[in-house]
Amino acid sequence: MLDTPMHDDAVEATRRVVIDVRACLPGRGAWVHPEPRCLELAERRRAVPRALRVDGPLDLGEVRAHLGQ
Repeated sequence: MLDTPMHDDAVEATRRVVIDVRACLPGRGAWVHPEPRCLELAERRRAVPRALRVDGPLDLGEVRAHLGQ
């Protein structure tokens, strides 16, 4: 599960997506298949920001690290 914690700081330009294995963090979440190629496809289709209902860029570094990319 992916989660984007909500920040009140409007200065932050890029939101960071975090891994929530236990699915207990607050905020909007989305599921992604645990295959690197599925994340790549989701990025190409811009599906992650749509699923998380956010505008602007997302930092998926933690997700890539979790998937072993």
